Amino acid sequence: MLDIARPKIEGSIAVGENKRRIGFAEYGEATGRPMVWLHGTPGARRQIPTEAREHAVTHGIRLIGIDRPGVGSSTPYHYANVAAFADDLAKVVDALGIDEFAVIGLSGGGPYTLAAAHAMPERVVAAGILGGVAPRVGPEAIGGGLMELGSFVAPAVEVAGAPIGKVLSTILGVARPIADPAIRIYGRFSPEADRAALARPEFRAMFLNDLLHGGRRRMEAPFNDIVAFAHDWGFRVSDVTVPVRWWHGDADHIVPFEHGEHMVSLLPDAKLFMLPGDSHLSTLNMATDILDEIATLWDQRAALR
Repeated sequence: MLDIARPKIEGSIAVGENKRRIGFAEYGEATGRPMVWLHGTPGARRQIPTEAREHAVTHGIRLIGIDRPGVGSSTPYHYANVAAFADDLAKVVDALGIDEFAVIGLSGGGPYTLAAAHAMPERVVAAGILGGVAPRVGPEAIGGGLMELGSFVAPAVEVAGAPIGKVLSTILGVARPIADPAIRIYGRFSPEADRAALARPEFRAMFLNDLLHGGRRRMEAPFNDIVAFAHDWGFRVSDVTVPVRWWHGDADHIVPFEHGEHMVSLLPDAKLFMLPGDSHLSTLNMATDILDEIATLWDQRAALR
């Protein structure tokens, strides 16, 4: 497996009762503009492309990956809804000495990104989303995509997700020798754009690093996500006033491109970047462009003050 740089700082922060903690990993410039990166489903705090980590160093960005509850260094916990995540994130950024920040979410990180923007419009400067999941219930719902299946299995996952997660954690604890071949096999059955992305050694190394270090302790977060996404999110997408930039591949086989169009149509201040030929994972090739776009929005906000 290709070696990639470890985070500059990595640890966990107390966020609630019963000794709950949220794990984080920090990259880039310690005094730079803070940008929180929320991983996909599945994923963990290190699911940040190597080029984004390097870009953060050279462009004055403090890039912070966050574990959701039940993965990596975060304590297992079931949120009442997606909106509840914002309280934990507020405690994390407070502990890290951060006032204003941007949030970027990949796929399953998208709903939590919008939750943070909705809850903290005075602190979240801008939000960026890559192939984000859309609501499945309520007036803003849209059907189709993998979450169609997710909604179907959510009741069973709500009961069995934690035990399955514990089994997966045990497997991942001894999976290092087979992890790289497994990702290669997955790539062979993926759409062309994702297959090409996973063929890049540094891209594959990022996923392996995230999987082996983020998932070896516990893997309950993906099941928690499925349950949360299948229920009411606890806020309306159309009430998010923070500027949002949305990137979505028009060949996405997991979250259809139509979902991105739908979400952007609901958001008051949003712009959609269609990525021709891109599928789901391959949108991560846009990581540095996303950081630049968010930095531009930050500059625009600063200029208005």
